[in-house]
Amino acid sequence: MFTYLFHNDHTEGTSACIGFRCLWMFNDSISPYWSSKVSPKLTFKRYHYFLVLDFEATCDKPQIHPQEIIEFPILKLNGRTMEIESTFHMYVQPVVHPQLTPFCTELTGIIQGMVDGQPSLQQVLERVDEWMAKEGLLDPSVKSIFVTCGDWDLKVMLPGQCQYLGLPVADYFKQWINLKKAYSFAMGSWPKNGLLDMNKGLNLQHIGRPHSGIDDCKNIANIMKTLAHRGFIFKQTSKPF
Repeated sequence: MFTYLFHNDHTEGTSACIGFRCLWMFNDSISPYWSSKVSPKLTFKRYHYFLVLDFEATCDKPQIHPQEIIEFPILKLNGRTMEIESTFHMYVQPVVHPQLTPFCTELTGIIQGMVDGQPSLQQVLERVDEWMAKEGLLDPSVKSIFVTCGDWDLKVMLPGQCQYLGLPVADYFKQWINLKKAYSFAMGSWPKNGLLDMNKGLNLQHIGRPHSGIDDCKNIANIMKTLAHRGFIFKQTSKPF
């Protein structure tokens, strides 16, 4: 049995200029990031949907290698309303280090019974593709992009584990928005403590448990919605190379 739910760089910086450089590097237009009209509908001009993702992985002190993804959540965020329309959420069984460490369980809240008997990463990636198709996200006319808190998820973790296992990485995972970079440009400071700093800077309550993948996704979505309502327009910040 396994859980399968469908629901309807740490680059440092301390100024908006640093955020601007990060954001500008991989963008193909010179349109501004801010609009005088404070409306989340403006974001829709660039993306129909944002796909908010936050992995949790096997871990310990000292760190174990290779790390393996054990929680794989995605929130489908409407680019016009900035509301969550659908959720993909699965746990993944690790194979190299199948037994979770006490450190990992304490950090993530994921216990052994939550990953035992769950699908492999390959199977989960197949189900992600099925979900993407079901949600219309593979239609070439639909513009969507992943959003992460940092570059680790899609620049390090997923490609590294896929390389280790000999699995291909789908093209839709190869460009994304690093929320830390977007926030640093919008607010003029780098969120050293990630979501905690961003929530504090925007006077938002933290949702759920820190280091829960699905709760972290909800916090990312809430931060994005708040910035969009202030007139910020999200654009791609990152790619694998």
